[in-house]
Amino acid sequence: MPARPSQRFDTIDTLRGAAIVWMTAYHFAFDLNHAGWLKENFYADPFWTWQRTAIVSLFLFCAGLGQAAAVAQGQSWPRFWKRWAQVAGCALLVTAGSWWMFPKSFIYFGVLHGIAVMLVIVRLTAGWGRWLWVAGAVAIAMKPLAAWAHVQWPQLDFLNLPAWNWLGLISRKPITEDYVPLFPWLGVMWWGLAAGQWLLAHRRAALQRPLPRPAAPLAWLGRWSLSWYMLHQPVLIGLVTLASQLR
Repeated sequence: MPARPSQRFDTIDTLRGAAIVWMTAYHFAFDLNHAGWLKENFYADPFWTWQRTAIVSLFLFCAGLGQAAAVAQGQSWPRFWKRWAQVAGCALLVTAGSWWMFPKSFIYFGVLHGIAVMLVIVRLTAGWGRWLWVAGAVAIAMKPLAAWAHVQWPQLDFLNLPAWNWLGLISRKPITEDYVPLFPWLGVMWWGLAAGQWLLAHRRAALQRPLPRPAAPLAWLGRWSLSWYMLHQPVLIGLVTLASQLR
């Protein structure tokens, strides 16, 4: 089928932009803590760990919504792979940068690595229709099921090794600054895809209606989410480092 004209959905972009603002505020607090300006436990305090879970969930849900729109508009595979290469390339840059800053806990399968893998799976399963809801629920349930399985069968401990822990079927979290494995997070993106397909079929106007003027900056951020993601931390770290030196 010929590709349909590409259309931006400001509602999706605005939701993604809100996730960006939240993520930026979270990372700014993390950087202040790393520099000694705050005394918080970002790895165990529920106030911070639940925020991280919510931010990642919102990003992945938006990625699923975006794929629903792309498929509905007949996005070609070459165009898909072009965008995918940008995400995968940025994931490699994140690995390199985090290795320089956190050599003992660098990011080898963070949110961009996870998105790169999940995007391919989501694109290939876009025709599953209502079964996407079921698939998403199963994917999310894999986390507690894996924990139970490790207790029953200790020989599954090999799934904790770096060669396998990107699947998420683990009994202990690896030492890394960001970890977004396939399970359970694929379930969130599948639900985003399912929700997007339902909205496009039954509530398309909800995605197309004009947004209030104050939401325009969020929509703009949502359209440049990958660029913002890659640039915001170097800028924030630079500002915090400069402030620390001047203190």
